[in-house]
Amino acid sequence: QVQLVESGGGLVQAGGSLRLSCAVSGSLSTDNIMGWYRQAPGKQRELVAVVTSGGSTNYADSVKGRFTISRDNAKNTLYLQMNSLKPEDTAVYYCRHGSIYVYWGQGTQVTVSS
Repeated sequence: QVQLVESGGGLVQAGGSLRLSCAVSGSLSTDNIMGWYRQAPGKQRELVAVVTSGGSTNYADSVKGRFTISRDNAKNTLYLQMNSLKPEDTAVYYCRHGSIYVYWGQGTQVTVSS
């Protein structure tokens, strides 16, 4: 049984920082792509950042230079360090595991005030 649980969301002022975590449990493929997606109010879910099992990363243009995605294999945890946060970063952030199958977390709310 696979489970992804996000944590670390909350309320922060513009310019502040926040670190999201995604704890993964269950039997998952070692060859995978893990990522963070977000869905802002009234908008479609969009890619934020991804990292492959080989360590390659990719970011949305809107977060380049501000966000950093990483993974800790020993702890089976995915992270998203968010710096210089802007009000437009406000959204529900979702953790995703992709391989033969795709799994999603329940999401964690990030609210950036101005």
